[in-house]
Amino acid sequence: MTDILKPLATWKFWKELIIMTLGISFGAAAVYYFLMPSKLIIGSISGFSIVLADIFAKFGLTVKVSTLIVVINAVLLVMAWFMIGHEFGLKTVYTALILGPLIDMWAAILPYEKLITDGTSVMNDPWFDLLCFVLMLSISQAILFRINASTGGLDILAKIVNKYFHFDIGTSVTIAGAIICCTAFAINPFRMVVIGLIGTWINGIAVDYFTDTLNKRKRVCVISDRHEEIRKYIIEDLQRGCSLYDIRGGFSQEHKVEVVALLTQDEYAALLNFLKEKQFDNCFITAGNVSEIYGNWNQHKKQTLGTKR
Repeated sequence: MTDILKPLATWKFWKELIIMTLGISFGAAAVYYFLMPSKLIIGSISGFSIVLADIFAKFGLTVKVSTLIVVINAVLLVMAWFMIGHEFGLKTVYTALILGPLIDMWAAILPYEKLITDGTSVMNDPWFDLLCFVLMLSISQAILFRINASTGGLDILAKIVNKYFHFDIGTSVTIAGAIICCTAFAINPFRMVVIGLIGTWINGIAVDYFTDTLNKRKRVCVISDRHEEIRKYIIEDLQRGCSLYDIRGGFSQEHKVEVVALLTQDEYAALLNFLKEKQFDNCFITAGNVSEIYGNWNQHKKQTLGTKR
């Protein structure tokens, strides 16, 4: 029992809890203010829930969209637990179960009816509703994917496709979403379904863009005779790992050492300032963007000089 509760005492747990809450709140606002009024069915569990709620209404049954979201997510969470992993499953349990209540929260704070002045939706145009929804939802998804969580529903299906078929996460969102989007034929005209399919495709592109932006790192390569000073700075000051490569210049035929490290943008700027202050005038630097990193890159190994081996 102690091992289960141990993570609750860490800053990482509470930081990620805050990030998850803010991220899913942003996504809930997107669903409530832009998806529900316009009845746009973008490939998502929220959209699928809107379809089901409308079908139930035709049979005289009133079921809230938020309730359907919770029920469908509960089924998908079981799949996430067994098919993706316990960490992803636990985090998604939290985000998925509060999505419905958060939609009700936005309804209580500011009902979308008050924002509709002329027409049937907040933006009075399905394309503007689509763009606003996709932009907000994609940001929410990218934030949650970055900490190995999701908004639940479609994201669980997308994560399964991503894990087992190795597609980009944006492509996975598009594939899973397109299937769900086609259920909108039950309540919407052909034109609206096409808009939804286009929105699903844009959503996939936007998720990839925001994910790459949030995960972007610099792969920095430095060639210098003072490579040992650079190595120590990266390890001791920036607290990052690095690799050393023996190389030979193609023109000069001189043997040198290349230092290669993966750094955040701030760490890259700090390294450049260090090289400038220490007057590394003869070093050669190249840097490129990296958006996908696997392994223990994010695990800082903070050691004091007294504990180093």
